[in-house]
Amino acid sequence: MANFHSRSNSFPSQSHPTIESVENQLCRLRDSESTSVCSNLASLRNLHEGINDLIQMPSVQQTLSQGNWINELLEGSLKLVDLCALSREIVCLTKESVQDLESSIRRNKAETATSADVSAYVASRKKITKMVNKSIKNLKSFNHKSTTDNDLLTMLKETESHDLSVLKSVLILLSGENKRSNQTSWSLLSKFTAQNSRVYSESVAEDLSSLNIEKSTKNMDSKNMLKKLKSSEMTIQEIEEGLEALFRSLVKTRVSLLNVLSH
Repeated sequence: MANFHSRSNSFPSQSHPTIESVENQLCRLRDSESTSVCSNLASLRNLHEGINDLIQMPSVQQTLSQGNWINELLEGSLKLVDLCALSREIVCLTKESVQDLESSIRRNKAETATSADVSAYVASRKKITKMVNKSIKNLKSFNHKSTTDNDLLTMLKETESHDLSVLKSVLILLSGENKRSNQTSWSLLSKFTAQNSRVYSESVAEDLSSLNIEKSTKNMDSKNMLKKLKSSEMTIQEIEEGLEALFRSLVKTRVSLLNVLSH
């Protein structure tokens, strides 16, 4: 646990309950190796509630108003709000494509999904994957690392880092991108998530495995496919709710930072 009062006289005492709350939330995220994406989204929401309380403190506002820190944090917060908004859009598109395929299978009352149904679904998945790849490529220039020994800024930049990692994991899971050639067409695990297991769980990946349907699966039994799609839909709904709550928290954090700039 960082010693916050050792480097900045304007920073509140380390024993302050708001600081302890933020530190505890950060510790949970650091140790979230086996935690699901949905749990991490909830942890981020709680973390930002603490961050917002922290920013309301006069001593913190005084520290943030010094130098160019507030502008750097505002730039990062805008990128995170945009990324979360994009994630919500992709979740919505994913849910719609799953529900459309489910409806088509039920409407046709066939033993297997039609080639047209699967082709339409695959086209939708390719569109989503393209959106994800483009957004992640644009984030390569995101500077979420602290270049100062100020503890407050280090804390806020670490929060940015966790936001970015969890949102990236959500996007990768939803994209259906598969970089392992020896896995089946139902696999959703990717090179990114395999290397960053701290921000996703095997169970979530398994629940979303049906997203990666390929044309070769058009002869799959419709009951089995519906079961897999329904499982994915339930997980998507949970992720959607988590993203919605996080989005509101990110916007609130940005408003708090703007208020510091305006005073």
